[in-house]
Amino acid sequence: RGGVLMLLARSIASRVIRSQHRRFRVMSTAGDRGFRVLVTRKIPDVALERLRSVPGIQLDVYEHSAQAIPTEELLTRAKGVDGLLVLLTDKVSSDLIQAAGKNLKIVSTMSVGYNHVDTNALAEAGILLGYTPDCLTETTADTTVALLLVTARRVGEAMAAVRDGSWGTWQPLWMCGVDVHGSTVGILGCGRIGQAVARRLKAFGCRVLYSGPRQKAEADDLGCEYVSEETLLGEADFVVPMFPLNAATTGFFNMQRFKMMKRSAILINATRGEAVNQEDLLIALKDGLIGGAGLDVTTPEPLPPDSPLLALGNCVIFPHIGSATVATREKMAVMAADNLVAYAMGRKIPYQAKL
Repeated sequence: RGGVLMLLARSIASRVIRSQHRRFRVMSTAGDRGFRVLVTRKIPDVALERLRSVPGIQLDVYEHSAQAIPTEELLTRAKGVDGLLVLLTDKVSSDLIQAAGKNLKIVSTMSVGYNHVDTNALAEAGILLGYTPDCLTETTADTTVALLLVTARRVGEAMAAVRDGSWGTWQPLWMCGVDVHGSTVGILGCGRIGQAVARRLKAFGCRVLYSGPRQKAEADDLGCEYVSEETLLGEADFVVPMFPLNAATTGFFNMQRFKMMKRSAILINATRGEAVNQEDLLIALKDGLIGGAGLDVTTPEPLPPDSPLLALGNCVIFPHIGSATVATREKMAVMAADNLVAYAMGRKIPYQAKL
């Protein structure tokens, strides 16, 4: 009897495997050649192993982590693929879609935002877009508050003074910054990340204002105050944009808005570099229209070493490290991979963007 049961179990397992393979082949757009995926950067191994673990996925990885794949090489290697796993540095354009050809059915980006993707071109071609939502909220909020603290307390200047030998005898007002505790913080666009920032700053005893298209009960429950944009800019000691980048928010922080802020106010930008007119910011910082700025994002990226912003003592710049923890980047990579795995296996992709 035991032998019969074992043979039955093996028979069922064999049928399941054959069924999975048949199901996989149905999703391949080129018969028995497998499901071809191009990964445009050396991403965390846990995600690559996730892709390699699926029978039939044929993986092509651009084996560099420190540089983006050149455009011409991307266009060449994308030819005939079924899926693409891309990063923010990769422009998913109509040219890329055309180069890939009719087999391309899904693009999965290892990012929350997808301004680098021509969504109209994808929609017209009937190609799905996967992304990695809700995975970096807490990590980015940590970075935003760290940037605020570093800028407020002149930490970068203080560390430089230790290294260059200018740290001398104690002076009553040397390296004095401004207090964060008890200050007024204004968050423009109080979504998930904005609320995570607010939770942290509430622990500092901050008064938190927020503005946006509508009042949010979740923000109100945190003790935040919904105010107009004009009130927020006029009263906040720290101004923190957390809105998405679109036509209305591109260049949002310009000379007009800097003049609306307190002369002692500090701008903290960890959302998108394009939200700030950097030429106007440079003038505002040099002329004392605002007190300072902390930037985790710039235009362009990386910022050239000869950028005049880097010469200002009241401007702190991070190299876009908002989500830069090992755990978060691994989670993002796995989510991006899971979109491709699900499609290859004939399932609904778990993290699909609306086009």
